[in-house]
Amino acid sequence: QVQLLESGGGLVQPGGSLRLSCAASGSIASINAMGWYRQAPGKQRELVATITGGGSTDYADSVKGRSTISRDNAKNMAFLQMNSLKPEDTAVYYCNADLIYYDRAGYHANNYWGQGTQVTVSS
Repeated sequence: QVQLLESGGGLVQPGGSLRLSCAASGSIASINAMGWYRQAPGKQRELVATITGGGSTDYADSVKGRSTISRDNAKNMAFLQMNSLKPEDTAVYYCNADLIYYDRAGYHANNYWGQGTQVTVSS
């Protein structure tokens, strides 16, 4: 069974920084794209940033220049460094991964979500 676990959220003042981590665990053969999404109260979940297996990145315009996504392929982890945080960055942040897992039946492709970590930007 595969799980994604986020950590690193919390309360931060405007202008501050946070580093979110996502750890994938289980019978994982390989991870393709990983991404961070967020959902604010009353709003739809939106893309924040993605990173391919080869390290190519993409960012939402709202966080471009303030955030950096990275990954550690050896540890099946992804990270999101967020700087110059604004109150409008307040949301639950979710990790997402496209990966190949294995079981006794063989190898399978699937997409997974973590449970989310709360980020609150407020003075």
